[in-house]
This record gives sequence, structure tokens and C-alpha cells, in this order.
Amino acid sequence: MNRLLGALAVLKAWFRILIHGRSGEFPNTRGHRAVRWTRIIVLIVVSLATLQSVLLVAGAWRNDIAIGRDMGVAEAEVLDAGPRRSTIEFVTPDRVTYRPELGVLYPSELATGMRIYVEYDKRNPNLVRVQHRTARLSIIPAGSIAVIGWLIAAAALSGLATLDRRLDRQLASASSQSES
Repeated sequence: MNRLLGALAVLKAWFRILIHGRSGEFPNTRGHRAVRWTRIIVLIVVSLATLQSVLLVAGAWRNDIAIGRDMGVAEAEVLDAGPRRSTIEFVTPDRVTYRPELGVLYPSELATGMRIYVEYDKRNPNLVRVQHRTARLSIIPAGSIAVIGWLIAAAALSGLATLDRRLDRQLASASSQSES
């Protein structure tokens, strides 16, 4: 319990420094408030980008689980291939033709006119993936989005820290001039 409280205290101090830029007194000038709000906005945006990446992978796993529960396999023809979305057409064993509206999951390296095997959810034949491709393929793109977002946020927060120190120096020189 003490270890958890200690970790929470460190986390709270870390967030305080991220938002305010230092662990001491926080001047309440207009410039310092603007820097503080900009830091908060940067942290919110990068947190949303990270959440989006996590949800992307979680959604891919959810789709894979749904397909795996009641899987059908069929041969399909690629009607239109793109880097993010490919349209396919396949016929189920009961002779029903499907063209999933959202295309096929994991469409990389497909070309128009290819004949491929797909795995689909028998209860929802519009949920289709290329055979033997899984949610693991979504980890690298989603992770790279999160990492790049945090690198950009770190650069922005560093720039804001530099600006905050410059504002501190201006405030200190203004107060020392007014005292003399």
C-alpha cells in the first residue's frame, strides 16, 4: 500500500511538472498561463492520439475474435486494391455472393484482379480478412503513430519549457529593476 501511495505521489509530481514546467512557485502572469494551457492542450492531443492507437489495435483484435468464433473460408477476387482499403467479392458455400462494404481487413500487398483466400465471420459475412493475416499487423502502424505523436509532443513541451524559462528571466529582471 505504501508503495502504491509513493508511486501515486511521484505520478502526481510528474504531471504537475509536465503542466506547470517546474516544481516550485508558479507565476500567474498572462504569458505563464498561456504556456500552461498550451502544455495542457499538447498533452490532451497526444493522449488522444495514443488512445486512438490503442483502440485501433483493440478493434482489430475484436474483429479477429469475431471471425475466429464462427469462421468460414472462401476464395475471393480483389475488385479494387488500395493501400488502406481493398474491395473484394466472394461466394460462400451456400452460393451467396458478398461484397463487403468496408472491404477486407489487412489489405496490404493486394492487387486488382488477384484471387485470394479470405476468412469471414459466418454470422456477419461483411467482416472479412485476408487468410492468415491477424491483428498483429496493426500493432506496428498504431504503435508508430503513438511514438511519433509522443516525439512531437516532447519537442513541443521542450520548446514550451524554454519559453517558460525565458518568461521567468523576464519576470525576474522586471522585478529586480522595480526594486532598484
